[in-house]
Amino acid sequence: MPNDLKLRESDDIQGDVIAGFKKDQSTLLFLKFEDAARARTWVKRLAPRISTTRQVAAFNSAFRRARNSSGGDDPQSLKATWINVSFTYEGLKVLTGKEPLPSVRPGGTFEAFKQGSDKRSLGDTGDSSPENWLFGDGKGQTVHAVVTVASDTVADLHAAVTEQREAAAQAKVVIVFQQNGATLPGSRRGKEHFGFKDGVSEPGVLGYDEPDPQKPEYVRGKPGTRLIPAGEFLLGHDRIGGITYDTPPDWAVNGSFHVVRRLAQDVPSWWAQVAVQLKVLKKAKVVPDEATGEWLAARLVGRWRSGTPVATCPNADMPSNALSADDNDFGYRNDPEGFITPLFSHLRKTNPRDGLLEAPGAEPLPEKPVMDRRRIMRRGSPYGAPFDPASEGPGGPDSARGLLFVSYQSDLVEQFEFIQKAWINNPDFPPGRGRKPGPDPMVGPTGKVAFESPGATTELSFSQFVTTEGSVYAFAPSLTTLRHLGDGRLTDQLPSTVRPTDAFLPIPDMQREKGKSWYWAYGTGGDGAVCRTISIADGNEHNDLVERPDRPLTTWPCYDGVSKVDAILPVPDEQRVNGRSRYWLFHSTEGRQVYRLISIADRAEQGLDPAAAAALDRPDRPISAWASFGGIVQVDAFLPVPDMQRVNGKSYYWLFHTLLGQQVYRLVSIADGSAHNDVIERGDRSLSLWQSLAGIPKIDEFLAVPDMQRINGLSLFWVFHQDRYRIISIADGAAHSDQVAVDARPLTLWRSLTA
Repeated sequence: MPNDLKLRESDDIQGDVIAGFKKDQSTLLFLKFEDAARARTWVKRLAPRISTTRQVAAFNSAFRRARNSSGGDDPQSLKATWINVSFTYEGLKVLTGKEPLPSVRPGGTFEAFKQGSDKRSLGDTGDSSPENWLFGDGKGQTVHAVVTVASDTVADLHAAVTEQREAAAQAKVVIVFQQNGATLPGSRRGKEHFGFKDGVSEPGVLGYDEPDPQKPEYVRGKPGTRLIPAGEFLLGHDRIGGITYDTPPDWAVNGSFHVVRRLAQDVPSWWAQVAVQLKVLKKAKVVPDEATGEWLAARLVGRWRSGTPVATCPNADMPSNALSADDNDFGYRNDPEGFITPLFSHLRKTNPRDGLLEAPGAEPLPEKPVMDRRRIMRRGSPYGAPFDPASEGPGGPDSARGLLFVSYQSDLVEQFEFIQKAWINNPDFPPGRGRKPGPDPMVGPTGKVAFESPGATTELSFSQFVTTEGSVYAFAPSLTTLRHLGDGRLTDQLPSTVRPTDAFLPIPDMQREKGKSWYWAYGTGGDGAVCRTISIADGNEHNDLVERPDRPLTTWPCYDGVSKVDAILPVPDEQRVNGRSRYWLFHSTEGRQVYRLISIADRAEQGLDPAAAAALDRPDRPISAWASFGGIVQVDAFLPVPDMQRVNGKSYYWLFHTLLGQQVYRLVSIADGSAHNDVIERGDRSLSLWQSLAGIPKIDEFLAVPDMQRINGLSLFWVFHQDRYRIISIADGAAHSDQVAVDARPLTLWRSLTA
């Protein structure tokens, strides 16, 4: 095995995420903590039992070798039982006794995690509504943790589950629900209840799977299986990029978001509607006379029952060809209209591969990076007895059966939710068609689909026969973080250890005083939002110091209710007026950004009482109160136009915010006077127009270099982005030419921000 497959050796990553348990028998226990102290003890005792990537990868390799040497039979002597655990946001909150994420970016994955899947508008309406769920409804069925147990045999699984149930009872951990899953028997092995092979199209992982020597973008020995960067499944690793991502906290590194959904399948009704819609197609004379229900069902799915792709074998299944059953080496580039594999088919809806067009006749979007960044790692399993219309017991038409959908991903919004909402449920995907393709007829909502054939489009109607009966968003932490959770914390760092670059407030009467400029630097740590006093000296080195250590914002009345400072903007004509200076402070509460007006007294840093030093002059208002903020969800940062401050009664700013997953900027002005009328001077533009910001996906904050403002027509600014910073220059004049003055450097060079 190549030495660079380092992820295979990880004892910090839970084993199901990228290695995969791949067991015939599994049980998921959905748990609720009744006593926080006992729950932490339960975590401590569970941690040594958690299966790691190294363990699972080694077993899977040995199992595969043994099966290959035995002609395809499972080796009876190789058995293992694996355990993993994940926690909901509320579960982390109980274990730590505080908010795990004091503030989150609106629209980001951590907001989705914090809200929970019951509040995420995933198309779960009617019979699928959360109030009908068996678990995860966010009300009476609160879930704090999910324990996954998987084994090769029923007996071993039963023993392990019994052990976990007893451990939970001892710790006053309530089992809200138990979900069993098992590979279907006989000829149905490896298939879901509608009868089609499942789990064929899983991606490979860079650093875990061996690349093909001839095609390094693919997995060796698995033609068509693309290698995806590990950061798409594990937080803290390299990602594909191109869209806005949340920066994960340190405790999330090597962890993965865990989606679990119980999807009930009405098998007889689904096949009945296939038969009805086949008659519609035959009446329209758009399918061969010999077309059967199997023929149409294969097109709804995108594969035949055996797993053979319709794209490569459009006329008949190849059940005896084992290679065809695992075939991933195909695409849709030569079938842009969906004449062979319909545009609405389950396979094209969930992974369009190389056949997605923004509009008919356009060039297909590339798999790398457009498709690759939407991949998820699926670990699902059927539950319930196979359908048997003659059975009076298990297997009968009314027996509970379906798919336990399980996936791991590093971004709930841009991966799982995007696939579910923008692709599966969306009747207008793929976009730009004359007739909307319709929703996914296999797992999507009730709707009409457009069956395309040469010279004709035939409308078919499909009801929804997959019902959501439970759903949970959880997080599978690293083993390191899991051990910390047993001690009631998320990291091994002190709660006050933060990198305070959320926002800066220049202390108004302490700028360029005796060769120093003083600032309050805001950051977020384990105890919530804090403020640190720092100073920056004039001169080439701009030596920086911590003048006063972190103080919780809760000690200042003007910050009441602020869990994270997003941005601060000085009121331009109200600086040092009658001994006070005013600022607009932007922060988020209940998932939306608001702003308030605060004032700071001169000498506020010199021992004044907090209530006198800083005052709340006006309480929170929605940012929609700003006329120039139209279409903005959250302000990220302001950059004052250096030569356009208080010019003819106006001050100009570049305002940076995030729009449709990309950070953009606009030019706004603020007038002097009590109303401070604001105007959009120029609409949103791409960051790519700034040559000095090249390569930065998202700017956190700007800070003016205090002694380098408007020197020989240039002004310098520090630009902070994640754990790095650079210095840029902006010229006076209409063009405001910008360039990089100092290339990106690690933030650790700032003593005051990393102390």
